[in-house]
Amino acid sequence: MDRTELGTMLRTWRARVRPGDVGLPAGVRRRTPGLRREEVAQLAGMSVDYLSRLEQGRGPHPSDAVLSALARALRLEAVERDHLFRLAGVAPPGPGRISRAVRPSVLRLIDRFTDLPAMLINARTDVLAWNPMAAALFGDFSTVPAERRNVARDRFLEGRSRNVPSSEQDRQRLGRAMVADLRSATARYPDDPELARLISDLRDGSAEFAGFWDEREMTDHHDDRKTFAHPEIGAITLDCDALHVFSDDQVLLVYSATPGSPDAESLALLRVLGTQELQVSTGD
Repeated sequence: MDRTELGTMLRTWRARVRPGDVGLPAGVRRRTPGLRREEVAQLAGMSVDYLSRLEQGRGPHPSDAVLSALARALRLEAVERDHLFRLAGVAPPGPGRISRAVRPSVLRLIDRFTDLPAMLINARTDVLAWNPMAAALFGDFSTVPAERRNVARDRFLEGRSRNVPSSEQDRQRLGRAMVADLRSATARYPDDPELARLISDLRDGSAEFAGFWDEREMTDHHDDRKTFAHPEIGAITLDCDALHVFSDDQVLLVYSATPGSPDAESLALLRVLGTQELQVSTGD
């Protein structure tokens, strides 16, 4: 791990990213070029102190999940992301492994969904990127360690999911479909150690998951209607559409409501609440 060069590159990459590139206001008192440390830390879901230590060449050895989060926050291209990994003494994601890397072009697409919740997941159901509306709907993913931002883990182990199926039959159907997605992923990535670890944790920690896994049922479920229990606006039912990023084996989930419906009004209210809660300070 080349701590000195890693810190230099992190500062260099941070200085070149404009606030508007990542959906943040520029502000009138901004004296530093690019993003502030606290802004990168928020985007990457880590503490400012942790990022400061990395930039100052005295940080700990970061995991691949942390490095991937930094690469997304700094909008690094693939060759830059690989350089980041090597400076940290970590092998870049290679063939046969599920990557956490996100193309800058996909991040720009997510930024365009200003009034709809959108989040990107990989074949392991890791949450890779999200917009403010998704954070308003599901909760702020940045408060969860990067290694544990996972839809299946939330559903079967953590109990953080706000998805409320309309019936027990729907709950069973959606649970089986999620397990089927992971079983399909194990066939495509038989040598991915993080996927194997996730499956083991889920089987050991959730009797429901273990039962679904042993059924070996294969189904699909991404495009669906889902009801969410939001702590402030109450129940909201949204259409979920899956946009596949085939080259990276990732899925962009976008949630919308029928125009003029009560759910569309709730979605508009959610946007206001999310803006109030997630706004980044523009002061020095």
